[in-house]
Amino acid sequence: MKVVNRSYITIHPRQAFWDWANPFNSELTFDAEDVTEGTVYLVEEDFFDFEPVLEKNFKKIFKNELASITDDEENWPEKLSMELFLEWFVIDFGSMVIDLEKSNLRSE
Repeated sequence: MKVVNRSYITIHPRQAFWDWANPFNSELTFDAEDVTEGTVYLVEEDFFDFEPVLEKNFKKIFKNELASITDDEENWPEKLSMELFLEWFVIDFGSMVIDLEKSNLRSE
């Protein structure tokens, strides 16, 4: 086991996100009651206050989540604010990332 020098932010969509996302895929719709996997974003290793870390990264995270539904930015919300981000996602923070695999981590 190896400790990775990162902390993490995990996000899960709220109903407001699904309300926006569902019209883009008529074959498959979701709502907040469905069990869907969240997304884990690795961030700086040590922080004592999560608000500055979230403030620094929420737009990158928001854009990535929107792009996973549609690349057409014309369909994205007009203003990507922290308030909207918190309305659309449940956020969790953690500081311990442990790699249980023997192979080296790769990044692209």
